[in-house]
Amino acid sequence: MIYLKTFKLSDNKISNYNIYPYSVLKNKEPDVFIFENIVVLYGNNGSGKSTLLNIIAHKLNLKGKERSNPAVIGSSSYLEDYAKECKYELGENENGRKIINIPENSRYIKSEEILYEIRKIQQDAVLQESIESNLARERGLENAKKFLETDEGEKQFDRFQFAQEKYSNGETTMQILEDNIEPDNLYLLDEPEVSLSPQNQVQLAEKINEMSRFLGVQFIIATHSPFMLGILNAKIYNLDTKNYEVQKWYELENVKYFYEFFKSKRNYFE
Repeated sequence: MIYLKTFKLSDNKISNYNIYPYSVLKNKEPDVFIFENIVVLYGNNGSGKSTLLNIIAHKLNLKGKERSNPAVIGSSSYLEDYAKECKYELGENENGRKIINIPENSRYIKSEEILYEIRKIQQDAVLQESIESNLARERGLENAKKFLETDEGEKQFDRFQFAQEKYSNGETTMQILEDNIEPDNLYLLDEPEVSLSPQNQVQLAEKINEMSRFLGVQFIIATHSPFMLGILNAKIYNLDTKNYEVQKWYELENVKYFYEFFKSKRNYFE
């Protein structure tokens, strides 16, 4: 399902292009973004991937939108003003009728949120380990073992074990996204591959493909992960180009760099 069909950035001119977000988007001449079920905003650091996602989130008033920091740029919120100058068009439903509103549970999920949740799990693991250690010290090893055999003790140990496993095997990001993504909604994901191994990045991309196809979810994703790019059934906008060209994943600089690197090392694999 395509909820957001098109998005056009502001073409208003200002005198000072050092102001955020104009500073990030200056010297760019993008046409209208035309969205599909999955769209990737690709670019190296500083290309404006997160900025563009946040502008879209503000224009659509999505949960998770991030306000600009007035302490950095003055008293005015230029990002919010910029978003107001943008334009967009919604898609159509299965019956060909124009969608009136973006689904209410749609949201913007930032990489910082994912890292925050991972840190919480890590802290919980440390806390549970501390509880177990204190029990052994206060009650003696045998009494601590007996306590852990009680219902309350089993619950504490299960929480500790869950936190340790989730933090150590990199599945936290997958679980966070699964817990927060519901059918028939639009989601903006900012580098969801953060903290994931290459194998889990591939699994995440496959999961996103499935949710888009079978659950009616539309995704707009900021990433430069070659593993995500190579698996996602996505339309890719290259934000490193002047007019944000649509390119194939294997045409992108970051992907070609990985290819050339491993090709130069192929004697180790043969």
